[in-house]
Amino acid sequence: QVQLVESGGESVQTGSSLRLSCAVSGFTISGYRSSDFYVCSFRQVPEKKSEGIGCITLRDGTIHYKESLRDRFTLPSDNARLNTTVSLQMNHLRPEDTAVYYCVADYGYNLPGVPQTWLALAPFKSWGQGTRVDVTS
Repeated sequence: QVQLVESGGESVQTGSSLRLSCAVSGFTISGYRSSDFYVCSFRQVPEKKSEGIGCITLRDGTIHYKESLRDRFTLPSDNARLNTTVSLQMNHLRPEDTAVYYCVADYGYNLPGVPQTWLALAPFKSWGQGTRVDVTS
């Protein structure tokens, strides 16, 4: 069973940088693209739909981003292939970035369409418990 544990959330000031981590376990890498395992970052504020940030393919490290966030939010290159810890680097934080940040994951054969669809619809079976980030002005 896939398990995801986020960490690193805290209260920071506007303009700060913060790096969140997601420890991933219980997945299998088969070498077949149809069975690729994807780990993605989402965030959610109360009474709003969850917002996708980016996804990484653990087999080969391919990354897909939500375009409006990729200038400040990245899944760093040290998210090495088959690494069991996936990081989210957040720079130039703003008060509107205040949210609970989640790590989500699933196998490609369970996901519809393409990564940009997943970032919009969040059709993932496995979710972490979330870690809260507060950005104060």
